Amino acid sequence: MNRNYFQTPPVVLNLIIINVLIFMATALLPKAGNAIMEYCALSLGTPFFHVYQFITYMFLHANFEHIFFNMFALWMFGRTLEYELGQKRFLTYYMVCGIGAALIQYLTVLVGASGAVMGLLLAFGVLHPNAVIMLLIPPIPMKAKWFVVIYGVIELFLGWRGVGNVAHFAHVGGMLWGFLLLQWWKQRGIIRF
Repeated sequence: MNRNYFQTPPVVLNLIIINVLIFMATALLPKAGNAIMEYCALSLGTPFFHVYQFITYMFLHANFEHIFFNMFALWMFGRTLEYELGQKRFLTYYMVCGIGAALIQYLTVLVGASGAVMGLLLAFGVLHPNAVIMLLIPPIPMKAKWFVVIYGVIELFLGWRGVGNVAHFAHVGGMLWGFLLLQWWKQRGIIRF
């Protein structure tokens, strides 16, 4: 397959577009934004809970930083993975990681693509363990496999400690479900690593 490194494949591009459009609607249209958050955020244990929220929550973001970093990571890691896995398998992987993240973090109100994106990060680290990625803060190069391990341990620790208003266990859940799906595909001979 001939591909341009900076070209964004269709599933990643469409996921980014959908996320940005929904974010703009929630940010720029306060009444509609409140309704979207009320009915689409994953909110188990409330009168607003619906099963479809296990999917819709992934397209909601709390603020600009939340959507920016999630979409940047989706673009950065998702491009390579979509080309390697194919469109259908990539979308399946993304959704399994996102839904799996929700299942792990299910006791709180949940918004954002972070769990699915963390699954992409894990897949990148598993499929390209020696690829060097440049951290933003601090700006140092690191092999993908070590970045994934360190990030996963930090998320687990922060979740255990209950630090901040971040769904740390959703991040770990996305990585866990992503790892399980990769292992299942490996055993069936669908992918190799």
